Amino acid sequence: MRRINQILVLSLLMLLTSSAFAGGGWPTPKEKGYFKLSQYVLQANQYYSPSGEIIDIATAGIYISSIYGEYGLTDRFGISAYVPFFSRATLNEQVSSSGTLLAEGDAVNSLGDFDISFKYGLIVNKPIVVSASLTLGLPLGNPSGGSTEILQTGDGEFNVMLSVEASRSFNGGKGYVNTLLAFNDRSENFSDEFRWGVEVGYNIAPKWNAALKVLSVNSLSNGSDLETPANGIFSNNIEFLAITPELNYSLNEKFGVSGSIGFAASGRRVLARPSYSLGVFVKL
Repeated sequence: MRRINQILVLSLLMLLTSSAFAGGGWPTPKEKGYFKLSQYVLQANQYYSPSGEIIDIATAGIYISSIYGEYGLTDRFGISAYVPFFSRATLNEQVSSSGTLLAEGDAVNSLGDFDISFKYGLIVNKPIVVSASLTLGLPLGNPSGGSTEILQTGDGEFNVMLSVEASRSFNGGKGYVNTLLAFNDRSENFSDEFRWGVEVGYNIAPKWNAALKVLSVNSLSNGSDLETPANGIFSNNIEFLAITPELNYSLNEKFGVSGSIGFAASGRRVLARPSYSLGVFVKL
């Protein structure tokens, strides 16, 4: 049970951080920016086993308050950051059908793992634009929290991800398509990852934009095996296909609200329940 709980909480973190790939091939213009304050919630009593089957588990949860921001330093080069300034991971108590307490609940609160990215526009001002990004994953979360020391708000490993995004608008700029290819080099004997993603968005009404994001994370299985975790806390070789519908409403030219629901359509060693995110954003 202890090992399963470790897998679950790590899976939560992986699903969360990996879903934030959006941004597209357009670099943020000089002195322009986008900032978003979000609340993310995920509770799950099911997860995908290493063989891909869905099984029942003790309910785990994570609640993350974060700020995402991107800013254009030039018309081709920009910087962005994902800052989870408060993360809470929980594990519900377990009670038998006769009412006997089988295991106490647990919780941990801390910072989460930060991401800092640098994006450069390789092809700009063309029908199809392309950009390349370097993302640094900073392990500032707690990899062994709670009284049981099995709860995590960070994965404990530093990673470097290289990604290429290509984008095209259509129907006079009312819609867009983003594509993503990425390689994530992970430390601490974690397996590296290959990722691909597609995002389609459209202005469905004045002030309303809808988007559908698909992200696939695939392990290269070149790290420590699941059954022999590198540091006794984390596991490797997590895989999933995440599908995330998102809806954005602009209050005016600068401010708006955003909501999304994320699903793991398939996976290995990842939670099998939807996540929810709600945020407010401002454009510079």
